[in-house]
Amino acid sequence: MSRVGKKPIELPSGVKVNLSGRKVQVEGPKGKLDWEHHPEVKVAVEGNQVTVERSGDHKTARALHGTTRQLIHNMVFGVSQGYERKLEIVGVGYNAKADKKKVTLSIGFCHPVEMNIPQGLEVECPKPVNITIRGTDKQKVGQFAAEIRRIRPPEPYKGKGIRYENEIVRRKAAKSFGAG
Repeated sequence: MSRVGKKPIELPSGVKVNLSGRKVQVEGPKGKLDWEHHPEVKVAVEGNQVTVERSGDHKTARALHGTTRQLIHNMVFGVSQGYERKLEIVGVGYNAKADKKKVTLSIGFCHPVEMNIPQGLEVECPKPVNITIRGTDKQKVGQFAAEIRRIRPPEPYKGKGIRYENEIVRRKAAKSFGAG
């Protein structure tokens, strides 16, 4: 039995979960999310708790039991509190600007890089070297942060590039020239 899958999901006040067939709809103060679960698992709402049970004891059902429970929990957390990912830009002259629809990055290329912000996400730049991404969908927030980071990942010699907040970048020693 999955330890994660057995735990019921507590619904905070203001969050509603509706089931229609295999479709799970979660609605809360921050927004609305929906997702269709696999037929190998059963989702039930009892009072202010959501429970996930598997149909049998075969490999697919066991694999999806805990995953389904955690995905629904992430939806509940997203519509009640929301997700946030912070990025830092390191490098002389590197900066970012955020509008309502796009993020413009000046990160050492001959041209500024513009990225459209996906629907359902908010992006702000409290400082020119910091980017904050907020949203209700954990996957969208993480994916957009990864796409921004992928443009100029931190390099190992000087550490310049875009990194997650508190990310530790392994540094390499530069080549040393000497006698010998």
